[in-house]
Amino acid sequence: MADGLTLVVRIDGGPEQTITFAAADNTAAAVAAHINSVLVGGAAVVTGGQVQLRSDRQGTTSRVEVLPASTARDETGQQAGAAIGTGNVGNIDAVTAAEVVALLEDLDGGTATVEEGRVRITSGTRGGTSTVQIHATSTAAGLGFDNAVHGPGGKLPTGNDVPNPGQLFVVELDPDGRQRFVNRTTPLPGLAPSPDDTIAILTLSVLVNVDDERVDGYDTLGAHPDDRRYAGRILDAEDPEDENAVVWLDVDDAAALESAELLLAALRGSGPTGHAEVLGGGADGGVISPDDLLGREADPDNPDLKATGLEALGEYDDIAIVAAPDAATLSHPVVAAGYLIAHAERQRYRIAVVDGPPGASITQIRQFRGQFDSKYAALYYPWIQVLDPTERAAQGAPPRKLLLPASGFVAGIYARSDVERGVHKAPANEVVRGLTQFELNINKPRNDVLNPEGINALRFLEGRGNRVWGARTMSSDPEWRYVNVRRLFIYLEHSIDKGTQWAVFEPNNRRLWDNIRQTVEDFLLVMWRDGALLGDKPEDAYFVRCDRTTMTQNDLDNGRLICLVGVAPVKPAEFVIFRVGQWTAESKV
Repeated sequence: MADGLTLVVRIDGGPEQTITFAAADNTAAAVAAHINSVLVGGAAVVTGGQVQLRSDRQGTTSRVEVLPASTARDETGQQAGAAIGTGNVGNIDAVTAAEVVALLEDLDGGTATVEEGRVRITSGTRGGTSTVQIHATSTAAGLGFDNAVHGPGGKLPTGNDVPNPGQLFVVELDPDGRQRFVNRTTPLPGLAPSPDDTIAILTLSVLVNVDDERVDGYDTLGAHPDDRRYAGRILDAEDPEDENAVVWLDVDDAAALESAELLLAALRGSGPTGHAEVLGGGADGGVISPDDLLGREADPDNPDLKATGLEALGEYDDIAIVAAPDAATLSHPVVAAGYLIAHAERQRYRIAVVDGPPGASITQIRQFRGQFDSKYAALYYPWIQVLDPTERAAQGAPPRKLLLPASGFVAGIYARSDVERGVHKAPANEVVRGLTQFELNINKPRNDVLNPEGINALRFLEGRGNRVWGARTMSSDPEWRYVNVRRLFIYLEHSIDKGTQWAVFEPNNRRLWDNIRQTVEDFLLVMWRDGALLGDKPEDAYFVRCDRTTMTQNDLDNGRLICLVGVAPVKPAEFVIFRVGQWTAESKV
């Protein structure tokens, strides 16, 4: 080997690497040792007295190329050209989900697909008895597969073993549209099996635990294919992942047995007439807390970690009303309401409809109200009583009643008023529909206490029915006292913001300012004609300025266009006062 001879190589399509030899590199072992001391991404091995170059990568994308510029090809036994790796994946150390699915193309009895960057293996057999299990091997472990037995709804609750027939009750739909218990050979104590072990057609509410971060909920699903909300059709239409979902009842211990027996008896029609049993315990997670309502932001570094709670609503711009009816029932309703209000304030273009705690007295709701001051929220009181729509009372028995927070009703009234009258009309003196009565009767003396403090009462008025009788925000600022004023400005700001996006990146000069001013004035003129703004003439109702008086040179240098808009909102006639006196006609002679 002469001093200065070189090998010029390229590993896996990377940069050229020049290896310079010395006279001392006169054996195959010495040549390999020198190459290994300087080569990046590859290595040299001696096989049968010959030096062979290899890539550190194993797979079809590995490539070792000896370039013609090499002067030590003969001395090292190398030929100019490229050697391509073999195998059935591109890189054994970075196998992709698509490659795994391609290798499983001819999977017997199932299919493999790629979903959100992960491999999903599905059994070709539908129903409660279908399972998928990956045998425990180093390859399976390296790819992230576990060895658990997975059923239609995910990993079986009882672990890797076959379910205990006395503990796990899986309900599936048979070809005739009937629901059938499977994996069950003996009935629970005290229950006689029904014919063919089937259940009558009924309505289901289904929760599908897709993964640790997501639960899909479906209500009023039908069991028969002719049903308008047939479970097999709805689950598939809403989310294909849920198509093979099943319903199971897992009895873990003797303490839960009584509830399970009552549930099964009710489903089969053998339980007491009109009996209702509330199930407790379970393993679906702990009690919801205000922090769960707040949620968390999406992880920018992990696309699989989506935003949750109120943070998930923050990703959408077209939401105008937010309410959390269950927030008032949480362990700390003040904290939960604070999160809801803070969300509305942060998003700017939405208002929070807030509920007080259930069963709150006049004094308690005033104390609750006194802990907030926000122009982006409105409080409604009391709760509302309705008939339970999920239960049909037995003949002669009183129907079951439920107490519900007012926010759901009020949010619907907001929407109805917006459509019928416009956002400028106060959502008050509006009929509350679908109730039997309010939790507490709010008469005029009580309303005279609540209204000045920004607590909007729901009242029964003789001859006029059940109505919302308040239109105030939870703000101490008199300019933002009324809900319709706050929502009108939200609507105006949001509409102007969206309607002028065409101006972004346009030349910031007088021509653009005039176009902006004209666009905004045209919009406000329509609002004035609709009665949303106060004033006999347009110039009394609003003004728009966009010129050098609204912008400094510093604003222009920093790419800012500032348009000043002023409007005179219409405020509600909250108190209608009539002065009535006696008038006596003068007698004339």
